[in-house]
Formats: sequence, structure tokens, C-alpha cells
Amino acid sequence: MGKYRVEGLKCWEKAKELRYNYYKNYAQAKEKGGIRWAGGAWQFDAIPMGLGEDVYPLTGEPYGASIAFNKEFALKCQEAVEKEQFARDLCAYMRNYWGSVILNQYAFGGKFPKPDFLWQDHICCSHGKWYQVVSELEGGIPYFAIDVGVGPACEIKPHKIEYIVNQIQDGIEWMEKVTGRKYNDELLIKAVYNHCESTSLWAEICSYNKNVPAPLEEKTMYSLYVLGTLHKSAQWVVDFYKELRDEVKERVEKGIAAIEKEQCRVMSDTQPPWGFLKVFRYLAEYGCISVGSLYTFGLIGAWEVKKDGTWGPRTTPQQKGVKITSREEALYILVEWELHKPEWQHFYHPKYKSEMMIRIAKEWKLDGVMLHYNRGCEGLSLGIAENRLALIKAGIPVMPFEGNMGDEREFDLGRTIDRIDAFMESLEVKKIK
Repeated sequence: MGKYRVEGLKCWEKAKELRYNYYKNYAQAKEKGGIRWAGGAWQFDAIPMGLGEDVYPLTGEPYGASIAFNKEFALKCQEAVEKEQFARDLCAYMRNYWGSVILNQYAFGGKFPKPDFLWQDHICCSHGKWYQVVSELEGGIPYFAIDVGVGPACEIKPHKIEYIVNQIQDGIEWMEKVTGRKYNDELLIKAVYNHCESTSLWAEICSYNKNVPAPLEEKTMYSLYVLGTLHKSAQWVVDFYKELRDEVKERVEKGIAAIEKEQCRVMSDTQPPWGFLKVFRYLAEYGCISVGSLYTFGLIGAWEVKKDGTWGPRTTPQQKGVKITSREEALYILVEWELHKPEWQHFYHPKYKSEMMIRIAKEWKLDGVMLHYNRGCEGLSLGIAENRLALIKAGIPVMPFEGNMGDEREFDLGRTIDRIDAFMESLEVKKIK
């Protein structure tokens, strides 16, 4: 077996610095005279951008994942939540977040920085209640939630888009009242352009993993996609993803691989067990690479079917020459764009997820799929047993494993390693000596 050329990403340290600065800037926002808001990574984060250039968000899911990576702190958060009588089978990210608030400890040092308002949408079963509880724990922080459950992308109609747009219009008026600031539509329009561009860029980056050898492996991608979950409408995210896109493209052109001896390609599913990312390093002992997943590709990536019938990055309003001239146009474009988000589709029926996973398995030239029966996320694990059956019916080998993205007490590393060994044996893939 030949060896591929392997190099670290040139922009790796920059990605780490940007992430650190994001959490530091949120904590220090008040010192700069700015305002803070908190909400989900799927919320329309372009909307608060209209309040000024000193608005800092804290998105809940990546913050909960950051806690999960620190197993000692995560356990303290979970036990604090259980002490308050919240059920252990609730969203693990949500429990980590609540625990951080209850303990008044910020994962990045100091006391938990209290937001000025809470801005959330509701697609997952936990989303709306997540921040209702946060509001109560923090003494009544102003809270606004948007219902986005209008059906899958294939059934989108103008009146469904308008239903969400009207809620956002109400939300903008509400933001002006709770912050005392005048809303700036020009800043909104810029943020919408950024939102579309950053999500399309991430899809383009992921599409380069169709190449053999793959230029990125999923464990690395987790540290890169997260920037979009933090603040996808920010200019710094767009700028970084452009830089990353150019570097990944160059890696493909030069034959630079993510692992030295790629002989097997798989994808995972939903969030990983953050405290046990070493399983991806173990795969490499077999020359096996996880090239991504629907979660990694579609959580923030914007996709469309291209003329040749394959999946590729969605064409942005800028690329179409669309000139946004009003708040109403900006909101309509933003909502329509988000309703096509891949990870929203399977909340309505497992078949949508199955279809997308089968497409990825074929276009990314996979040998198998690792399905995480993730007890920590009811939403993204919804219908996963049906997904397994659909993949098998399509002739794609599947390895299910049980765990929890944010609660290490529900992940058995030894058992998962044994499953990987058995799966590799079934694929007739041997360890590299």
C-alpha cells in the first residue's frame, strides 16, 4: 500500500484563535459597551446584527459541546442539573448549558456572562424550552422564540415563508424595545449576505472530500464547522471559510491527504461523543477515514443539486446578482435559505435523512456508515433505526454504536472499539502494520 503526502492545515491555529476570541469577546462585551444575546446555533443570528456592530452572541449547542469536551466540568454541570430535578434523558447540550448557569461558571473562565436577551427558534423538541428555563434561572431575561416548524423543504410555499418572516418582524420590534436601540437594515442586509456565503462556502469545503484521498478527516472538521455554528452571519467567519476553502482546494490539487494510508472511507452520524474523539484516531489504525457526515456537512452547510445531478454548494444571492434593497427582501431570502437546511428536513420524516445519507455514501465513495445511537440528542437521533434499515436496503454496510454526545456516563469506549474491530473485519479491512 502506498503512502499519501500528509500535512497539517496552515490555518489550523487561526481557527483555534478565532474560536477563543469569540468566547472571550462575549464575556467581555459589557466592558466594551456592547450587548450580549444567547440562543441556538440554528437561530437566525443575522437578525440581532441589525442592532449594531458591538453585538455578541453565545450559541448554546457549541457551548454545550465545549463543556462536554471537558469531562470533569461536564459531570459537575450534569449533576447540578439533576440536583434541580431535571430529567437525565433531556438534551445533553442543554443540560450542560443549564449546569453552567446554575453553577455560575463559564467554561472559559470566570462567572457565567449573563446575556441581555434570549433569541431562539424552535425546530428541535428541546429548543424553545431550553431558553425558557435559562430565562427563569437568570431571573427573567427577556426571551423571544420563533416557530419554524412549517414542513420539509420540498413542501415550502410562500405563505410558510411569510409566517416565519412575520414572526421575525415582531422579533425586531421586540429587540428594539428590550435593548433601547434603533434597528439598522443595512447591517441586517450585510449579515444576510454573509450568512448565505458562509454556509455555501462550508458546503464547498465539504464537497472536496469527495476526492480520494480525502483532504480532511472528520475529527479535524469538527473544529472548523463550529465557527459557522458560532456566528455564521459574521464577516470573520466568511473570511476564514474563504481562506480554508482555498487551502483545501490546494490540498486536493497537490494530493495532500488527511491520513497517510487511506484504504477505507466511512461517514459518521449526528454529534460525536465529544469526550471520546479518540475513536477517530483508532479508525486511522485501519487506514479508515471518516470523511464527514450529514451532521458535519449539513448542520450549517447550504447545498443544492447541481446540473450533473450531484450535491454541491448552494448558489448564493451574490452569485446570482441579487441586490437586496429592503428589510422585507432580506428576511424573505434568509428564511427561504434556512428552510432548505439539510439537518432540518428529517425532523419531519426519516426518509429525508435516509435519502441524503445514501446520496453522501455514493458521491463520497464510502465503504460504510457508523450510526451513533445518540441518547444525548432526541432531535437528530429521531428515526435513526429507520435510517439504518434504509442504508442496509441500499446495500451500504452499517455499524451502529450507542453513546451520548455530552454525557460520558453513557459511552462505553471499550465496547465501541470492539464494534469498530468487528465492522472492519466485516469490510475485510485489516490494521496497517
